[in-house]
Amino acid sequence: MKKSLLALSFGTFGLGVAEFSMMAILPYVAEDLHISIPTAGSLISAYAAGVCVGAPALVILRNRPLKQLLLLLSVIMLLGNLVAAFSPTFGCLLLGRFLAGLPHGAYFGVASVVAIRLASEGKGASAVAAMVAGMTVANLAGVPLATFVSHVLSWRMVFCFVAVWSAGVWYFIYKWVPQVPPLPRTTFRSQFRFLRHPAPWLVLLTTMLGNGGVFAWYSFVNPMLTQKAGFTDSVVSALMILAGGGMVLGNVVGGVLSDRFTSGRVIVGMQLLMVVSLLSLFSGCTQPVVAVAGMFLATMALFAVSSPQQTLIVRCAPGGELLGGACIQVAFNLGNALGAQVGAIPLRFGLGYEYPALVGVLLTALGVVCSLIFVRRYEVSASAAAA
Repeated sequence: MKKSLLALSFGTFGLGVAEFSMMAILPYVAEDLHISIPTAGSLISAYAAGVCVGAPALVILRNRPLKQLLLLLSVIMLLGNLVAAFSPTFGCLLLGRFLAGLPHGAYFGVASVVAIRLASEGKGASAVAAMVAGMTVANLAGVPLATFVSHVLSWRMVFCFVAVWSAGVWYFIYKWVPQVPPLPRTTFRSQFRFLRHPAPWLVLLTTMLGNGGVFAWYSFVNPMLTQKAGFTDSVVSALMILAGGGMVLGNVVGGVLSDRFTSGRVIVGMQLLMVVSLLSLFSGCTQPVVAVAGMFLATMALFAVSSPQQTLIVRCAPGGELLGGACIQVAFNLGNALGAQVGAIPLRFGLGYEYPALVGVLLTALGVVCSLIFVRRYEVSASAAAA
């Protein structure tokens, strides 16, 4: 991997740990701050709110050099996590989580454009996959490590680590990422012009629905594995690492396939795999082998569409590439929130933990419909625009 792409992936690793470790350390935060776990859950929403605010705010800095933007965003990562680490109250921690989320979508937007420009001809999706790889490694290793550190030392050390890591990200971007040609100067209004067309909306809908479908099930994966498949808590911890391995593999596969075929077709194929995996989880989650295989394939397919979607939105956003690349992260986070809420509906009616997977099938199937419409109507024109 090029050192420049490695530096970009360091940034997504830090963002991944900051975002996903919160779900694992909630009990420690709640106990330390004397709040309930449902109240502590709003810390996840605060980060997502930061993502949704920070992504469109990127248009204000649209004409700045791309490397300069990456350096600025790494500084905001550092400051937000420092505030979270040393928060004396729950309200201060909420603010820190919001600040930490601000650079998330913007970083992915800028880094996607930089990765594509640094890539060899025909290797744009693989370059974006290399950038996204940090996020998958965060799920594989960073989140389990954060859980262990919170148990042994303090949950505050997790955010201290991300802050220190952000300083390293700044350094490696400064040293390893070359100056790339700036995007053409544009007006504020022209940044949003691409949203007049259906193609980018289809990509965003595909992302939100597909992500939401998997998270409808994944939000309740722990009780499904223990109460339905019969695994013990200690085994579930190991299975979560296996799920992270599926994410890492999926990210690599998605980038390679997108460079060989087209991004839209890869998205269709992988979302169909999500549907099949979720159906198997619904119908066979009481069988340990089926539950583990379905979990691995679902998480693999989830991240196999990540780099194709990130690449595709940049192609579909001429004149607004930074905003498009950032908005895809908003769609991811909206999908996470939608999936968790909709997946909980059957549980409120007393149904078993296999039913969130069935809800996920419906959401993901809608995502397949959107991606099929995109491939049929816009895939060729998007590829031509990229060329």
